[in-house]
Amino acid sequence: MTAVGAIDVARSHGYCKGCHQPQFAADGLLGIDGWLTPRARGMADRAGVHDPFRQAESLLNDLAGWSIDAETIRRYCHQDAAAARKGRGQRQASPEQFARAGGDRELHIDAGKVNTKGGWRDVKVAVFARRERGEPATSEDYEQRGLPAPAARSVIAEVEEAQAFGGRCATEAGRLGLPAGGLSVLGDGAEWAWNIADEHFAGAAQVLDVYHGCEQLAKAGRAALGEGEGLKGWLGEARARMVGDGYWGVCEAIAGLGADAEKAARLGAAGGEVLNYFGGHRGRLGYAARLRRGQAIGSGLVEGTIKQRVNLRMKRGGARWLPGHAGPFVELMAMADTPEWTEFWASIAA
Repeated sequence: MTAVGAIDVARSHGYCKGCHQPQFAADGLLGIDGWLTPRARGMADRAGVHDPFRQAESLLNDLAGWSIDAETIRRYCHQDAAAARKGRGQRQASPEQFARAGGDRELHIDAGKVNTKGGWRDVKVAVFARRERGEPATSEDYEQRGLPAPAARSVIAEVEEAQAFGGRCATEAGRLGLPAGGLSVLGDGAEWAWNIADEHFAGAAQVLDVYHGCEQLAKAGRAALGEGEGLKGWLGEARARMVGDGYWGVCEAIAGLGADAEKAARLGAAGGEVLNYFGGHRGRLGYAARLRRGQAIGSGLVEGTIKQRVNLRMKRGGARWLPGHAGPFVELMAMADTPEWTEFWASIAA
């Protein structure tokens, strides 16, 4: 099967002296390795990573007239994902792209959930990026600004413990030529992500995703004010204080809830919990300075990757993933949108 459809190939064969099995000596020169040519296999993989395997089967039939079953597409996707993972260190397209790109160096870390045969497991995801800075913004208008899209991006993922994933992140940073100095690590409040930053990227700026911070503020506001316009108005002011003044702005906003005895009684333990949360992230709330410089203050790159690559593609009814397949499959999906896709398939065809 080729990229333009099935063709009949007639060639001479011989027999292996050792195993006495028929061999086709010209297959290597013709680029034939199994049933699909490298270009056709790349098409099958691209269909399989973007759609469920049965839908990919129908798509290839409708668009290319292929007769290839879902199980074959699934098998090729996992085989090629493993091969792409194994050869990651030898590929140069992404390191060269990162070297050419300008802008800030960013590392976004988070985790999604995949349903495995052993139950739901975390698949940890890290997105490395280089991005030009946007226009300066303030605590009042930052939600209306538009940041430039990354000029270079690379994704790694795996179902494994945080310590092992930290080593994987450090290896990828080294491959891409991203030193800790000048790097920004962005994530939610998960302690394991910050442990990775402390151990492997000492000296990097650490930034708590601003929207996770807003969610914590909402917990305190909801406890004291309930739902309604009062909460909406207070939350707008509290966000501006947090973004403008960091931890002290958070303290002022929550202290304002306690000024009224009735609100303070309803706030109760929620206020202390939220303050404790932000107390653990004091050094990660430098939003105002980053906004003045036009830098990112949210971990949207990794959250979008998890939404598109994990939630929409891998969380399908009845889908069960082998833990060892999940991470490489996410990486194969992400690689399809980078220069490494072409480089990988060129190496397969060589």
